[in-house]
Amino acid sequence: MFIGVLQTELYIGESQSLKDKRHVIRSLVDKVKNRFNVAVAETGKLDSWNYCGLSFVFVSNDAGHLDSMMNSVANFIENQASCEVTDIRTEIIPYT
Repeated sequence: MFIGVLQTELYIGESQSLKDKRHVIRSLVDKVKNRFNVAVAETGKLDSWNYCGLSFVFVSNDAGHLDSMMNSVANFIENQASCEVTDIRTEIIPYT
């Protein structure tokens, strides 16, 4: 079994308050959860109005499948008009 971790940092240019940021992030998180059925949490830049860290976790028996899923989620997020991806990190961890 393998665990995949995708960490992203996002810039939300139109945000003028934490409330604006939360609205954009909540919408993005809901879209990703509904489309990819993946666990997601806001893990960084919690008090920043314009930046957000989101982490996604995947589990699979095939490392190739994990890599494909992480790329799909990353591409989906990059194509959203509401935010700009400033950093992406991935890691696949073997679990026995």
